Amino acid sequence: MIALKDLDPSSPFLAQLQGPDDGQPVTIVNTFLAPEGQVEKVLDVWRQDSMIMKVQPGFISAQLYRGIGDSHILTNVAVWETLTSLKNAFLLEEFQNTLTLYPDSSLSYPILVRKVAVPGVCVA
Repeated sequence: MIALKDLDPSSPFLAQLQGPDDGQPVTIVNTFLAPEGQVEKVLDVWRQDSMIMKVQPGFISAQLYRGIGDSHILTNVAVWETLTSLKNAFLLEEFQNTLTLYPDSSLSYPILVRKVAVPGVCVA
C-alpha cells in the first residue's frame, strides 16, 4: 500500500483537500517514490487509478513524468476544474481501493497548487 507524505507540514495535503473551494481550477502535483525494482508496478497501478480519475466530473488533464536514468521518481501533474471535484474523486471508494494495490513502501508526496504570475517570466 502507498503511504501519503507531506512535503509541507504547515499545509498537509488532506487539510488542503478539505479547504474552502473558491471555484477556481486546482492542480495536484504528486511525486511518487517507487520501491527498488517496483517502478513498473507503480506505473501499472497509477494507470489503473488514473483511469478512474479521468472519467470523474471536473477532471481536465493529467501528465506523468519519470526521473531520468535509474530514478525511482514519478511525478503526476493533474488539473481539476475545482477543489470539490478533485476531493469527490479522491474520496471515491473505487479510487481509495487502488491505493492498496501499490507495492509496499511506495511513497506519495501530493500537494495542491495554483499558477502564480511572475512579471516577465510567466502568467497565471
